[in-house]
Amino acid sequence: MRSDNVKKGVPTAPNRSLFYALGYTKEELERPLIGVVCSYNEIVPGHMNLDKIAEAVKAGVRASGGTPIEFPAIAVCDGIAMGHVGMKYSLVTRDLIADSTEAMAMAHQFDGLVMIPNCDKNVPGLLMAAARVNIPTIFCSGGPMLAGKLNDGRRTCLSHMFEAVGGYYAGKLDEDGVDEYVNNACPTCGSCSGMYTANSMNCLTEAIGMGLKGNGTIPAVWSARLRLAKHAGMQIMELVKRDIRPRDIMTPAAFHNAETVDMALGCSTNTMLHLPAIAHECGIELDLDMSNEISSKTPNLCHLAPAGDTYMEDLEGAGGVHAVMLELTKKGLLDTSVMTCTGRTLVENLEGVANRNPELIRPIENPYSPDGGIAVLKGNLAPEGCVVKRSAVSAEMMRHQGPARVFNSEEEAIEAIYAGKIVAGDVVVIRYEGPKGGPGMREMLNPTSAICGMGLGESVALITDGRFSGATRGASIGHVCPEAAQGGPIAFVEEGDQIAIDIPACKIELLVDEAALAARRAAWVCPEPKIKTGCLARYAKLVTSAARGAVLE
Repeated sequence: MRSDNVKKGVPTAPNRSLFYALGYTKEELERPLIGVVCSYNEIVPGHMNLDKIAEAVKAGVRASGGTPIEFPAIAVCDGIAMGHVGMKYSLVTRDLIADSTEAMAMAHQFDGLVMIPNCDKNVPGLLMAAARVNIPTIFCSGGPMLAGKLNDGRRTCLSHMFEAVGGYYAGKLDEDGVDEYVNNACPTCGSCSGMYTANSMNCLTEAIGMGLKGNGTIPAVWSARLRLAKHAGMQIMELVKRDIRPRDIMTPAAFHNAETVDMALGCSTNTMLHLPAIAHECGIELDLDMSNEISSKTPNLCHLAPAGDTYMEDLEGAGGVHAVMLELTKKGLLDTSVMTCTGRTLVENLEGVANRNPELIRPIENPYSPDGGIAVLKGNLAPEGCVVKRSAVSAEMMRHQGPARVFNSEEEAIEAIYAGKIVAGDVVVIRYEGPKGGPGMREMLNPTSAICGMGLGESVALITDGRFSGATRGASIGHVCPEAAQGGPIAFVEEGDQIAIDIPACKIELLVDEAALAARRAAWVCPEPKIKTGCLARYAKLVTSAARGAVLE
């Protein structure tokens, strides 16, 4: 066993004495040591139940002959961090989580790992760590939140909550109306109830083979989640016995499967950051062009919130991620020979799976659209690409041209939106919010929700070198690369410039002649960094383009 490095023979007697100090017995040390990486904390609603999940995982490990040993991973609540300096610290935690988990796993020589994440950067950070350490690993997430219910019986969620603030500034809601959303939008623990980033990534743990069936969709408050956790604890022992490792599972074919499921589900645009970063840790390079190629062949089968009015509990009732994968196999869009954390291939895992709600998971011959939920746009404004959640864009905004309204920070933009200075036809440009320029690549949920909440979602576009929450809808185009702080063309946009967006054609153009752009480029001076100390200053020096997943070098 790998753990023999810290527990077997006379040379490791000092190590064993420290295990004894922890209360472990000789008998427990003779079994495989399984690290249980638990992201429990008291500030993230998606993580407040993870102590219960961890106890269930540990019960499963013990039932199958292992010794579970728990240690923590951090997590940020993007909703609480939203709209202020705290959001600059969200994306950086993905790498902090990967680094610290790698350090703990290597320092203590575990034989296997069970990862217990739930929210936005926590899931990809732990997947990155799993790829680095490359010992048998399985994921068991905390599960999604149930949808809320307003006083009149309508269902609601966090994206409606953010849009309600825009509705208040537009005079459509009073404070009591806003408070109704406050009291009802987030009724339980769990990752927020729509197909936002956390749930997107948890669903993709199934698609890539690292999570058991239901990991992405069984609600946090259902007892089935605890049973899933026990089974994950049992299954890690099988993976250790057979020495099935993350890089045996997360192969190029598995990443292709994950991107295909991503397009069918209509996942968050943040997956276009996280999948390349996870692949990078596996020694596999994904690029944005591959995403468009996959999207062009993959029908969009689901419209969960914010694209529609259904939620994660409904997807679970319809058969979950595996039912979506079953539909995709009908046209040969997935490689079903890949190995998974069940110790079986995908085709074996799909035995007995059924699509129980063809209204929620459209049959592949009757999709919402013939192409995928995410599009990568390119043009002179974004030579390396930018991304949009196509499935959450109204038909009216699939093609749009309008004057640029230029802001050098999220705060400047939100002030103008709330003041009623943005009008139908405008293209809001928010720059210097990229990985380096932010630093930290903040999510722009407040501005996009304000635009939608004020009734401008079908007439105003927003473009940024920052990124978006999975709760964002509308013509919200992020990850513009190169970013402004790197001298990308978005840095040279001026107030009133015409910008043309064509999502079906995957094009975005700044309608300014090259001579004028060259003159602006020659006169451009990069602004001083907004933060010059601490982890964000270090992050700004090391982070690469969002087109590469914002990996560190």
